[in-house]
Parts: sequence; C-alpha cells; structure tokens
Amino acid sequence: MDLEHLGAELRSLPAMRRIGRVTRVDGGAVTAMGLAPRARLGDRVEVTARDAPPLEGEIVSLADGKATVMTYGPSYGIGLGDAVTLTPDPGLRPCDAWIGRVIDAFGAPMDGRPLRQGPEAVRLRPPAPDPMRRARLGARLATGLSVFDTLLPLVQGQRIGLFAGSGVGKSSLLGALARGVQADCVVFALIGERGRELREFTEGVLGAEGLARSVVVCATSDQSPLVKRRAAWTAMAVAERLRDSGRHVLLLVDSLTRFAEAHREVALTAGEPPSLRAYPPSTAAMLAALVERAGPGPERMDGRRGDITGIFSVLVAGSDMEEPVADMTRGLLDGHTVLERGIAERGRFPAVDVGRSVSRSLPACASPAENRLIGVARRVFGLHEKAEPMLQAGLWREGADPESDRAVRLHPALDAFCAAQAPEGPADSFARLAEALDESGADLAAERESAAQSASSEAGAPSDVDEEEAKAPEVAASSGA
Repeated sequence: MDLEHLGAELRSLPAMRRIGRVTRVDGGAVTAMGLAPRARLGDRVEVTARDAPPLEGEIVSLADGKATVMTYGPSYGIGLGDAVTLTPDPGLRPCDAWIGRVIDAFGAPMDGRPLRQGPEAVRLRPPAPDPMRRARLGARLATGLSVFDTLLPLVQGQRIGLFAGSGVGKSSLLGALARGVQADCVVFALIGERGRELREFTEGVLGAEGLARSVVVCATSDQSPLVKRRAAWTAMAVAERLRDSGRHVLLLVDSLTRFAEAHREVALTAGEPPSLRAYPPSTAAMLAALVERAGPGPERMDGRRGDITGIFSVLVAGSDMEEPVADMTRGLLDGHTVLERGIAERGRFPAVDVGRSVSRSLPACASPAENRLIGVARRVFGLHEKAEPMLQAGLWREGADPESDRAVRLHPALDAFCAAQAPEGPADSFARLAEALDESGADLAAERESAAQSASSEAGAPSDVDEEEAKAPEVAASSGA
C-alpha cells in the first residue's frame, strides 16, 4: 500500500468513537439516541445488529437529540437497542490511475482489481466555482455526429440535457458522444441502471476505446437512494479533480431524473414535505448545486484551462417536457436536446427532434453563413412538420405553397443528414448540410478562405519584438559609422 495514502488514512481515524442505540426501526429509516452532540448531518454510521452483519448508513436528519439514519442496504435484522456508531468517512481520493476503471459510489473498484488512490481526499460536495472567476464558454467541439456538429453545436464548458423516454436510443447516443466528443478524458455516472446493463454498456456501447479514456461511476437500481445520489456527487468530484489538473473533461450523467428521485426518497425519509408531484422543495436546489459544478473552470494564472463539458440525460414520461425534473433542469442547462419516440420508431438514430431542441451556444459559436444554414434547416423541419398530416392522409397537392413544396422535397435528405456520422468535423458537416439543403455553399467556402488567409497572414506577420530585433543591428551599424 502507498505509505502516503496509509498515513492519510491513519490521520483520519478518530481518537474516540461515539456510540448510540436504536430506538425505532421504520422501513428504511432507523432512529438512534445517544449520538448527539457529536453527530452532524451527513455523518456515516455503522449499525451493529445482534444477528446480522454490521450495516452502514448515513444521518439524514437530527432533532431533539434523535438522529434519523438511512442505511446503505436493507434494514432487515436491526432491532431496538442495537449499537449505532459514528464512523469516519474514508473520503474520495481520485487520481489519474482511475482513468479506464469502473468504480462504485464510494470510489471502490467494481472489477476486483486493486485501485491506486490519490494523495489527497477531495470534497464530495464543494461549492461551484466563483462565477466572477469562471472562464467563458470555449471553442466548438467535434462530436462525431452531424446533427451536433451543425444544428445543435456543443462547445467546451457547455452543459446540455438529453430529454428522452425509454427505448429511444438514449444510452447509445451517450456512448457515441463519449467516444466522439473532443475531450482529454470522460467521466460517466450511471445512476439507477439495471445491473445487467453495466457490462453491456462498458463493453458494448462504450467499447474498449471509449473505456480507455473514461472513469465510470455506477450505482445500480437495487441500491439505496443514498448510494444513487452519492454516485452523481462522486462522478462530479472525480471530474473536478481532473479539471483542476488542466484537462478538458466530458461528464455524462445518466440520469439526472434518477438522481432527483433518489434525493426525493432521502428527503421524504428525513421528514421534508412533498410539493411538486411528491418532489420536496429542496430538489430544485439540489439539482442546481450539482449542475452548476460543471461548466467552464476558473481562470488560472498559469494559463492552463480546465473545463467540464456536461451532458445530462433526463427521463421524460410520455415526452412530457413539463414534468417537474424536466422543467427544473431546462432552466439550469445551456441547451436541451429532445429525443422523439416517433422519429426512433421510423428508424432514424439519433432520434433528435431538431425543432424542439436548442443549443444556447448559438449564434456565437457559428459563422454568419453557418447560422444562415442552421436557420434554413430549422425552417425546413418546421414546414415539413406542418405538412406531415396532409402527406400521411394523401391530401398533399404541390403548387399551393412553393416554400412548403421545397421543404417536402428537401426533408428526406435533411433527415438522412441528421442520422449521419461526422468523422471529418464541423467544417465537412456544414458542407454536407449545404448539399442536403440544395444550397451552393459558396458563402461557406468564402468564409473559410478568408479565415485561412487571415490565419496565414497572422502567422507570417513579424511581431513588434521581431521588428525591433531586426532594426537593432542597423542602428548599431549606423552609430558605429
């Protein structure tokens, strides 16, 4: 074992341990007396049952000398009078050795192999970076998918949501983005997933290439809501540790809805009243606190920029975008992408509904010619959507509206474009978008030529320092003469 890590663990051990007793067992909640005044909200405890192995948990509320504890596993076997001991949190010590590994919500490896720990523990729930010291959004990123390279661009430090129901290709899209988005490393949080899907995702969807640059944090559906909630915090803490080393980190959370549902269970157990569709009032603040930690990192004196580009999936039942979690997160994110079941059912993946999706990095991240093409494409999608009922009923007649006729004619090519991959990057994707829209693309070519000439002239132009150094020998020669 690393001696530095061993020393840190020894220093974290308490000189004395506080022991209380169970006074009430109610479903997933255990009430204990005798832990005050040392107990604090969020402290870890160990419940020692008489006829069952010790069970760990967490204090979720404190009142009148009583501590309400939620356990990390089923509370079967716990009885009145059982000992409840405050235990130190081992902390989270991420390091570069975690890249390429699958861990649980507590930072323990899930593959059975040893995992090296970092020298210092990181905070699980630190505040977001100071908004006045944060950098601005960065450059546009290549994603490997045409629709995200053009119509819904993603920039460094942006936070977007994937809003989707079940079975519309959400996990496959997240895997494609994990493989294709330009980033130094990827952190993936799988919250409340079915246990059998973990290997399917890491080996099939993510693949060896994607896993090699990723840290996967997993909490399965059968685990305690405390563990599911902690998995999101752990993934964010790992991403922050990598960001602080000057890296661009891609963070993918699947899903933000299950994080909110886990918090709802914890908050209701703690006695918080339900409000919006049984979600307690603290849900909005909890979501905001998590999402705000992603995004552009603080500006650094050494000029090295570290950012967290966040992609959060949000489950929407029946495409209901007014569902509480969907409604709360739309206002927190820098864009939202809606995956439509009808598009998936006719075989187009990713099933992105461009008309209902928004990237708030526009129009700043695109050139005037690119913004014009994006506007044309959106209008084609909008006009085709209006004409679709008539087309399906066989009542469409050409000639009544030339613009709608053009939208109907261009839609198949534009629809195919949205399903295409983009291995060559945004510039090639915009050229293919212009072709799909039957546009000449001359303004795109002119912009690229102008940008290339500007770059070459800047590279070739001597700096002020170079000019002064060139003049120095002439001045010396004239003074010597």
